Parts: sequence; structure tokens; C-alpha cells
Amino acid sequence: MYRAHPKDGIAWITGASSGIGRAVALELSRRGYTVAATARRQTELDALTAESPNIFPFPGDVTDRPAMAGLADAIEAEHGPIALAFLNAGVYFADEANQFSSDIIWHTFEINVGGTVNCLDPVLAAMKRYGRGQIAINASIAGFGGIEGSAGYGSTKAALIYMAEALKLTYEQAGITLQIVNPGFVHSDMTAQNNFKMPLIMDAGRAAKIICDGFAKGGFEITFPRRLAYFFKAVCLLPYPLYFRQMRRFAKREPLPDE
Repeated sequence: MYRAHPKDGIAWITGASSGIGRAVALELSRRGYTVAATARRQTELDALTAESPNIFPFPGDVTDRPAMAGLADAIEAEHGPIALAFLNAGVYFADEANQFSSDIIWHTFEINVGGTVNCLDPVLAAMKRYGRGQIAINASIAGFGGIEGSAGYGSTKAALIYMAEALKLTYEQAGITLQIVNPGFVHSDMTAQNNFKMPLIMDAGRAAKIICDGFAKGGFEITFPRRLAYFFKAVCLLPYPLYFRQMRRFAKREPLPDE
């Protein structure tokens, strides 16, 4: 399994203006990478790049397919090949818990899935030409199985997990490493919308260190916190009657085992 190194090229991060993306950009820059940071909010990108001379702003909207192809070309023209791509851009709308809304769900898919696909297209093509590369897609523990009030967000993350699995099998012989990042709750603008207890919630800086360690170690899945991840993985193995019973308990925010 190929593992990227700063000497191999640049790291490209989408959704870099806040939360996990911002923290990973800073962590990779501390580890010696030159980082191309992409997000829609120019002000937040400028604040990020002011924190490290190794981070360069490449603003853009991941839902704009031609723009993402051009942006990938621009990054490589200015800084060399993209050795590591962390496709992290995503949204979560807390209002989806209140009612079924096709507008909310389609918009969530447009960004979380469509935006990832738009970035994968040029990155995979370039890495295939080079014969090596590393791509990590940010999904979520929420993609493991159905969660009450998360029909849109959770299903986009499930789609990304499946996509990463399929791409790993498709491209591993081409020297391209695919990884999936499945975090639990992390302090961010997204989780700040929640008005319920989030078990084992983690600081974004700590999450970034775990993710970057996972980039360096290899392996397909980077998931944390492990107690929450393994709880959900175990529940997903149950027959549906037991699965739904456990998920109803989780929706009531009952404590996890040993919490």
C-alpha cells in the first residue's frame, strides 16, 4: 500500500475552512506537507493560510464540476503533483430531523456525494498517470446504519463508504491507496447545531492527529472514537428487530456500554 510523503507532492484538502478539514490542514503542514486548501469561504481560508506558510488557498465550490477539474490542474501547475487528497467537504442540516424534505436531502447529496465525485474525477486521473497516490474520503460513523432523523446525512455517508470500498478494489493495482475516514462526533460548526448529548465528542485537533496518523500508517479505514465505532459496527450485525431496538435506545441518548 502506497503511503504519501511530503517529498512526493502536495496535499489537497477540501472543506478546509473549519472543523476537521481545517485541523487536518494545520496538522499536515506541521508534518512537512505543502497543503492546498479548498473551501467556498475566502475569509476563513485567508485566516487558515495566515497560520502556516505551507498552506495555500485555492477557493472553490465542490459542486462545480468544471471548476474542480480546473482547480486540480491549477494546484499541480503551481505546486507539483497531488500526492495526498483528503476529500472532506460536506454539510449536515439539523432541520432534516424535523421533517422529510426533498430539498434538504438533494442538497446534502449534491455536496457530500456530488462534491466528492467532482474532486475524485481529476485526482484519480492524475494519480493513475503518475502510478501512485493516496486518497482519503471523509464519511462518518453515521453511514454504518440507519439513525433516526438522519435520512439525508447518513445515507450520503453510507454512499461514500461504499464508493471508497469499490474504488479501493478498482485502483489498488494502479498504485493508488484509497481510505475512508469514519469519525464520530467532533466539535465543529456542524455539530454545534445539535441540541442533544453527543457521546464521546472529540476536539478537532485531536481528531486531526488520529486522521493524519492513519494517513501515515495506511490501512483502509480510519475510525474513531473506537468505542463508539465498534458499538455501531456490532449493532449493525444484529437482526433487524434487535437493530431497531438498539437504535431506538440510542435515539433516546441512553448511555453507551461503559460510558
